[in-house]
Amino acid sequence: MIVAIDVLKWPGVNVAFLTAFIGTVVLTLVAIPYGRRRPIGSPLTWGQAVLASTYVFALLFLAYGVVPHQWLTHEQNELNWRADRIWIGHTSSAEVMHANWMPFDVTFQALGDIIVVVIYGFFLGLQIFMWSWWQKRGRPKPAPELPTSTYGRPLVRKG
Repeated sequence: MIVAIDVLKWPGVNVAFLTAFIGTVVLTLVAIPYGRRRPIGSPLTWGQAVLASTYVFALLFLAYGVVPHQWLTHEQNELNWRADRIWIGHTSSAEVMHANWMPFDVTFQALGDIIVVVIYGFFLGLQIFMWSWWQKRGRPKPAPELPTSTYGRPLVRKG
């Protein structure tokens, strides 16, 4: 007996969001192989600078505009996370957990907004990592320090 499972029909799976998210991460990480083969300190032409700035602008637009928008559209329309649905709180209508000790309610819409903040944080961290990697590429790795004696002189092994 063969069981066919359509992964795209699972609840919570949105093709537009997943494509935008994965595509943005892949397009961001494409800079690593390019940076490894580009010589350090080589000058840019105007055309290369315009192309690179357009590429970075498109990535930032995807990361901070399209991906969060696709998540918000998905959570509001397909998951039906509204402000009147309580996720956790002191009322008895909480759907997932009953936390009677909480003095406030956390709605599903607030949960979706928290996930958007996590998406922004992920892309901000990825952006900082990529800029840092690009600036540090090609630096020689520091040689390991030789151990010193009690007098401050380096200890050298006799070979």
